Amino acid sequence: MTDFSERLLLTDSRETPVARLPAWSLVVIPLAAILFQVYVPLYFGFLAYLELPLLVVVYFALIRRSPVAGTLVGAAVGLMQDSLSHQPLGMFGIVKTLVGYFAASIGTRFEMDHFLVRFVVGYFFFFFHQFLYWVLTRALLGQPMIFDVKQTLLFGLLNATVAIPLFHIFDKLKEAS
Repeated sequence: MTDFSERLLLTDSRETPVARLPAWSLVVIPLAAILFQVYVPLYFGFLAYLELPLLVVVYFALIRRSPVAGTLVGAAVGLMQDSLSHQPLGMFGIVKTLVGYFAASIGTRFEMDHFLVRFVVGYFFFFFHQFLYWVLTRALLGQPMIFDVKQTLLFGLLNATVAIPLFHIFDKLKEAS
């Protein structure tokens, strides 16, 4: 293995300690992200495609490195987002639960401190989130919904770019605790 790949892959999930955030941040950060998602696009329409609750779920799942914790964080954030949006209750809950589980599973295999890994993970999970939401809307609700791949890939770049400094800010919060 090269030096670069050795720094990205974890050989053992116990190799690095599980990060701890202050208890208040587990409530305040997701709530702030959801409120941002609901209210900011009303005044700034170009920010409607920034999926901050998703990025929060991905970050919390990655640092905990526990699929159970990632699932619970995803379910809680998704259901809170459902309750504050005009979407059918449970759609974001299901999607973010699966994202939390898969993000935590990836967090057990890769070292998430490298900005390139964070960019790729943010990009992948935005695309996965949008695709899964499209599938569930068509399958569970029976509603036609357009899945524009080009637009989703473009907005994935936006979210992945925002994920890098956002995760860095969250890391600073983690280090302060």
